[in-house]
Amino acid sequence: MTTRNVIIIGSGPAGLTAALYTARANLQPLVIEGLHAGGQLMLTTTVENFPGYREGIMGPDLMGEMRAQAERFGAEIVRGDVTFVGTRSNPIVVRTSETEYTTKTLIIATGASARLLGLPSELTLMGHGVSTCATCDGYFFRGHEIAVVGGGDSAMEEAVFLTKFASKVTVVHRRDTLRASKIMQDKARANVKIAWLLDSEVEEIQATGKGEVSAMVVRTNKTGARTVVPVSGVFVAIGHTPNTSLFKGQLEMDQNGYLVTHDGVKTSVTGVFACGDVQDHVYRQAITAAGTGCMAALDAERYLEGVPEYQSVSPQSIQPPPATTSSR
Repeated sequence: MTTRNVIIIGSGPAGLTAALYTARANLQPLVIEGLHAGGQLMLTTTVENFPGYREGIMGPDLMGEMRAQAERFGAEIVRGDVTFVGTRSNPIVVRTSETEYTTKTLIIATGASARLLGLPSELTLMGHGVSTCATCDGYFFRGHEIAVVGGGDSAMEEAVFLTKFASKVTVVHRRDTLRASKIMQDKARANVKIAWLLDSEVEEIQATGKGEVSAMVVRTNKTGARTVVPVSGVFVAIGHTPNTSLFKGQLEMDQNGYLVTHDGVKTSVTGVFACGDVQDHVYRQAITAAGTGCMAALDAERYLEGVPEYQSVSPQSIQPPPATTSSR
């Protein structure tokens, strides 16, 4: 078995940017793209905030262009889900259900998955009125009435942000009290464009004949009463889950399961780098993911060249896997 110079796990903006840069450095990277190739942009319609596309570009088309560009310079991309990673072995071991690989460096770009409500219509209408990113899609709802589902800081932040575009934002939260910090609650409650449906849950998202969101059915928990609320968009803001289960007990994570990086994108293990949403719970944008993908590629290249500062990292404790909690 030939040991690879670089293996990249993940094929969203971070992973494919890392593939492009390492391929251009003649490192012959292997990208294991996963069964859900392309990341969250594959569920997005028009992307208007990625530099270089002044008329916008469809999310799947953008990922197709990034993939083709990486392959043009020699990146090898294979389909499959990684089932095991041994970051402590030398070389590093990466195993899928069909093949085992070894590599000198590893770039983790497995991303984070938005938590959803579990409604049948969510995935059908994703990108057609249902969204998990206000920053990405808020612009498309100028002058419309929309809803934000969630009660944490992220939900309040998204609700306030969306009032820049929407005529009305209705916050739906399943509890009668919000989980958000007091400062975020006060900011949201002071906004006259925000209405509240607390102690309530979205039971259904309805669509027009054109496959666009037209309304949501909301159930009040105490009484069971159901109300149809006309909206053009539903933003689900109940948190994200980083895709880091493969690395528990091996790499340092924060209390929410995101990989901890230092000095850029270095993890707690030498030769292992992390980029994109798997280590970023703040920005979560395609362009920031691509930027950290570039950083990871450059750091991997320097590590392989034997640059001293890339050969060791400060000892850091490995935290036990946190309990997964919902921020709904």
